[in-house]
Amino acid sequence: MKAKKKKPPPPKIKPLVLALPKGRILEEAVDVFARAGFDISAVKSDSRRLVHECGALRVLVLRSSDVPVYVAHGAADLGIAGSDVLDEEGLDLYEPLDLGIGRCRMIVAERADTPVDERSQMHLRIATKYPRITRAYLARKGLTAEVIPLSGAIELGPLTGLSDRIVDITQTGETLKQNGLVVVDEVGEISSRLVVGRAALKLRGAEVGELITRLEAAVSA
Repeated sequence: MKAKKKKPPPPKIKPLVLALPKGRILEEAVDVFARAGFDISAVKSDSRRLVHECGALRVLVLRSSDVPVYVAHGAADLGIAGSDVLDEEGLDLYEPLDLGIGRCRMIVAERADTPVDERSQMHLRIATKYPRITRAYLARKGLTAEVIPLSGAIELGPLTGLSDRIVDITQTGETLKQNGLVVVDEVGEISSRLVVGRAALKLRGAEVGELITRLEAAVSA
């Protein structure tokens, strides 16, 4: 009597790859995912480690500006990114859910002691980390200005004469105040969104859909 052939073990389900930004949003995202039944707390245990195996999820910890790039190119199935980063990058991503974390404002600020008359000033200069968003804002306002891209210490722009104004994000406004700057306009409210790559939607739609449903319930609760 021939021995029965053993059935091969079922194939392991590949984890979904989730890209998260470093910093405050990472901390808040861990709490949201915990409420949805996903334990990704391992990402907080070792700040030098960039890839974490968390059961059904493999988590990549990246610079915030890199998250949409990884998702758009399929290196991650989904990610969390601020709406400021998404608007600035302008990549083709599905944004199914506002997670309600990382809330702040994008504002226009200038020196308190040197107010700008934007209608009469011939050459208005605005320093920012967000040149694309800033140009769109200027177009909506019907203003013409030179946009000066910077990558850090935006508040120094008006203090050194590099620019007349800045466009930047703020939570409390305390840094602006300490540097003698005042808010003169608001570009918009910022929050963090769940983003999904088009390839992941096609190839792993059921798993992605379940994750979105669980996150929606966690956010609404």
